[in-house]
Amino acid sequence: MESQNPGQSTGNGGAPTDVKPSLDPVLKSIQKSLGILHQLHCTVSSFTVNSQLTLLERVNSLVCEFDEMQKAAQNCDIQVPLEVAMLIDEGKNPDEFTKEIINKCIQRNQTTKGKSEAFKNLRKQLLEELEQTFPDEIEAYRELRSVSSAEAKKQLQAQQGLPNGDVKIKTEH
Repeated sequence: MESQNPGQSTGNGGAPTDVKPSLDPVLKSIQKSLGILHQLHCTVSSFTVNSQLTLLERVNSLVCEFDEMQKAAQNCDIQVPLEVAMLIDEGKNPDEFTKEIINKCIQRNQTTKGKSEAFKNLRKQLLEELEQTFPDEIEAYRELRSVSSAEAKKQLQAQQGLPNGDVKIKTEH
């Protein structure tokens, strides 16, 4: 499995689209806001009456930078699941959300696979027991199934079907 470039998105049916240019102003604004927050923290931790004007200037510059960030973010169309935002608020790694979703998919797949196998085994067992009780009827059933299967294959081939069941589509140039 290939890792995806963080500056790319697959929002158009799997084809990577470069979204980095629209994110650059947002990322720069975030970096600038973090710098202002650090300066603000330093000012607050060593606050004196003389530093009140500096504190107000830094708060105002932070508010202005948040406004710039919001304006820059309007050009970005990125959907973030609410669960991911909540994990980030809780201080957790958002990759855990992805890992959890993949694990749930694997678990559901295994459950479905188990059910499918159980039905196959049930069918096999029923056919074995029915064959012992009604051998002639089961023989007729199997012949009917093979004829019906052969007809379905012929129809599929007539529709220019591919081996995996897909149908070929002619493209016009």
